[in-house]
Amino acid sequence: MSDQKKISVIGSGSWATALTKILLNNAPELCWYNRKEEDIDYIKKYKHNPRYLSSVEFDVSKLKLTSSVEEAVKYADIVILAVPSAFCNETLKSLPADALRNKLVFSAIKGIIPEHNLIVGEYLNTLWSVPLSNIGVITGPCHAEEVAMEKLSYLTIACNETSNADILAGMMRCRYIKVTSSDDIYGTEYSAVLKNVVAVAGGICHGLGYGDNFLSVLVSNAIQEIERFVKVVHPIDRDIKASAYLGDLLVTAYSQFSRNRMFGTMLGKGYSVKMAQLEMNMIAEGYYAVKCVHEINQKYKVDMPIVDAVYNIVYEKIAPAIEIRLLTEKLS
Repeated sequence: MSDQKKISVIGSGSWATALTKILLNNAPELCWYNRKEEDIDYIKKYKHNPRYLSSVEFDVSKLKLTSSVEEAVKYADIVILAVPSAFCNETLKSLPADALRNKLVFSAIKGIIPEHNLIVGEYLNTLWSVPLSNIGVITGPCHAEEVAMEKLSYLTIACNETSNADILAGMMRCRYIKVTSSDDIYGTEYSAVLKNVVAVAGGICHGLGYGDNFLSVLVSNAIQEIERFVKVVHPIDRDIKASAYLGDLLVTAYSQFSRNRMFGTMLGKGYSVKMAQLEMNMIAEGYYAVKCVHEINQKYKVDMPIVDAVYNIVYEKIAPAIEIRLLTEKLS
């Protein structure tokens, strides 16, 4: 590939909008896929996303906006997937079978593809024949809302082939974004999935009236739970205290911007799953992730009491007050 990579962002939500903002600090042009033509017309006219992070103003002369995922993928050397995990398969299904094979593809999804119970990297490798060396993960700790305000944030880009992680890292560094490269594609991706489940648990506890003292215990146990799981799934040397693991967990469990925590809080306050989803009008990845992780863990048999508790509340309809009381006896 040439030094100047062409890049496409697939998705139009808050994280896709934030990534587009970050990348345009360095990229002379960027292709941005949005499935709604009316939103594309709005962005061209008013220079901001009408639905998400509307305070972010874009130089539309640098944007190639399209509602065709085929056009966006064909344009790019690097494709960034930033759609909710539940919609990823649907978004890509119209592509030719070899459309992604020769691209660098990075997931910013932080979820599991529910139709296949695969993290995005495995999904790209298994179903789209993308070599593992060309697959990467973009992880935090980083909330889109703080990117919009240009508050200093840190990202980790993981790829088996770290030189490919370095390519994207170089394109994303700017005044308010610092980036680290990693070779732990499985650990960072599973950790990003699991921290959303923990944030749902934290929100449930908050909604039930538990305080900061208990939340600190929950999060302390959660990072141990995440470490146990990723050690079994992908046993390599990693520092679970690094920002990509512990940092991402902390910001998602504690932040006012965490939609997974918000979703959990509603459940703790007595909302049904359906009512919470309708009121939020945003995707809480933890809802899908906990079912997938629960099913995946039938194979690995890792001790995961927090995941089990959230699964029981969300899918088995166990009363949050009862399930969390049981969970408190399993934590230390």
